[in-house]
Amino acid sequence: MSWSDLLLVASCALAAVVVLMVATTLWARAVGRVSVVDVAWGLGFVVVAAVAALVGSVTEADSRRWVVLALVAVWGGRLAWFIRKRAVGHGEDPRYEELLGGTVEQVGIGRAIRKVFVVQGVAMWFVSLPVIMAGSQATRWWPVVAVGAGVWLVGMVFESVGDAQLAAYKALPKDQRPPVMSTGLWRYTRHPNYFGDACVTWGLWLAGGLASGWLAGLVTVLAPVAMTYFLVFATGARLLEQTMMQRPGYPEYAARTSMFVPLPPKRR
Repeated sequence: MSWSDLLLVASCALAAVVVLMVATTLWARAVGRVSVVDVAWGLGFVVVAAVAALVGSVTEADSRRWVVLALVAVWGGRLAWFIRKRAVGHGEDPRYEELLGGTVEQVGIGRAIRKVFVVQGVAMWFVSLPVIMAGSQATRWWPVVAVGAGVWLVGMVFESVGDAQLAAYKALPKDQRPPVMSTGLWRYTRHPNYFGDACVTWGLWLAGGLASGWLAGLVTVLAPVAMTYFLVFATGARLLEQTMMQRPGYPEYAARTSMFVPLPPKRR
């Protein structure tokens, strides 16, 4: 494994993330909403993948870097497009208000930079390590790339279909929809979109990290591990469950439906 090439691509990717976060900070200050960072989250991975692919032309990286760029562009572009209305077209996200202790106009942009933009920028760069590896190293095992693309596809299906089903449910008049979304993929997991996101991350690790060799796989494995941890225990499913459990019918739904990994519903 070429450590010098890895350092080069990682440094360029970090510089790109810094530029993106500065631009996102200015955007948030202009509109008075920190939640725009959610749009930058998906786009940021696309930027990192593009930088890694371009810089890869002067490293040992081969054509796999373009495959990884395509996978990241489809996933990150869809995610940013889906989130844009929620993050841009409404008021501040309650999660960020609670984290900051108020809106950005009330607490100041400095607090938002420390608690949101720096944290998300570092997380974005760290989770992108398998993508950075694909832009700096030669491919050792192409079959692993194919397996990674397959896991990525499973994740894309769960994430995109789950989001579409939830959007269709929310579009129904309140008097016509059931109190809890429990059909489609939501019948097998309470968070198909989070599960899909985890699969995408592991697929990219396989295609970008492990396919570069065992050492590269070990160096980058904490990226999908950290992402999965946050999706399940920190900022994802567990946090959302605290609110959802207050809804009528949700405890019963939770009792019969797997929280994360899709499983057949339990019989009452």
